[in-house]
Amino acid sequence: MYIHSPPPTIPAASHCLSACCLQTTLAHIIASSIKKKGTGRFVTLSATSASTSDVREVIKQAQNELRLFKRKTVLFIDEIHRFNKSQQDTFLPHVECGTITLIGATTENPSFQVNSALLSRCRVLVLERLSVEAMGSILRRAVDFLGLQVLNGDAVERDASEICSESQVCIEQKALDMVAHLCDGDARAALNGLQLAVQACVAQVRTASSKPHAGPQPITVREQHIKEGLQRSHILYDRAGEEHYNCISALHKSMRGSEPNAALYWLARMLEGGEDPLYVARRLVRFASEDIGLADPAALSQAVSAFQACHFIGMPECEVILAQCVVYMTRAPKSVEVYKAYNNVKCCLRKHQGPLPAVPLHLRNAPTKLMKNLGYAKGYKYNPNYSRPVEQEYLPEELRGVNFFTWTPPDL
Repeated sequence: MYIHSPPPTIPAASHCLSACCLQTTLAHIIASSIKKKGTGRFVTLSATSASTSDVREVIKQAQNELRLFKRKTVLFIDEIHRFNKSQQDTFLPHVECGTITLIGATTENPSFQVNSALLSRCRVLVLERLSVEAMGSILRRAVDFLGLQVLNGDAVERDASEICSESQVCIEQKALDMVAHLCDGDARAALNGLQLAVQACVAQVRTASSKPHAGPQPITVREQHIKEGLQRSHILYDRAGEEHYNCISALHKSMRGSEPNAALYWLARMLEGGEDPLYVARRLVRFASEDIGLADPAALSQAVSAFQACHFIGMPECEVILAQCVVYMTRAPKSVEVYKAYNNVKCCLRKHQGPLPAVPLHLRNAPTKLMKNLGYAKGYKYNPNYSRPVEQEYLPEELRGVNFFTWTPPDL
């Protein structure tokens, strides 16, 4: 990766890498490039262990390097989201004046974890998860480096002892494919899983070979060894991170789009990933009024009942309750009439200029004689006393004739 040198009048751009892997690798590539060209210094800090005083010391050294040797400093902060707001503010003036070029790496969404002031001075580079094909290439290089022999489908059917020698370790192609799928695009997890699987297989074979009258056995890494090596679910989910918001958004939009198949998928992905079922139930209560509303008033009762049932029995028994409620919401007719009307009322209040209109006198209570003398409740028509609909104003005089169900906010 190459950092473009900005024009002299513009401070050096800073970068915030948001990714699930490769941030440290890219930092080493940048460091090697800087050392080879001799154009500056590369300093690395980890937000998990560094303090504000450590950062200030690095900045002080960067100022001296720039003043005495005209040499710029690139500061790499690993896990930058671990720094709190005041710690992140330390970088602001020095990034802005170009004393340092800041590169921050984080596995979290920078929008949530990095100060907006610092983020506005950064260029965000998103590193996506590696594809299954890319993971397959990395694993094949690792297998070649370790000297393992890969057994394809035909070879596995035959006796492995004919293919693998006593000292050679073999691995099934199916096992490699399983690693590529289960590591969820994380190369480090894939390589660690492969290493642990090979070690577990070798240990099992050596234990079996050490028994009396047991001859040498071929060492073949199979799918079950991969499962033991990874020892984790392939579902990536972070209850406090971006994936939490992505999945609940996908669930909400699938229900809004009346797609029960997709809605059940996103529900299961959240619950199987460890999401709190009460959180999902609360979102269903909101959905019942926001997206269904008066088109099916029973939806709100369904959602509240589902929340109470989840509270009573918990996981995993309540998963089918949530699934039933999700399917009901998805198939129910939709209406945002109330949701839009209430938003129009809020918009009207926020856009109003000057004091808010007073409550009309005839709508006010008059519990005292003084208030009656002032005209409170005068002229109010008590609806039950009339056999026909009563014509009466209930809005302030300034808003007479306004219908918030069809109202359009004025341009100010």
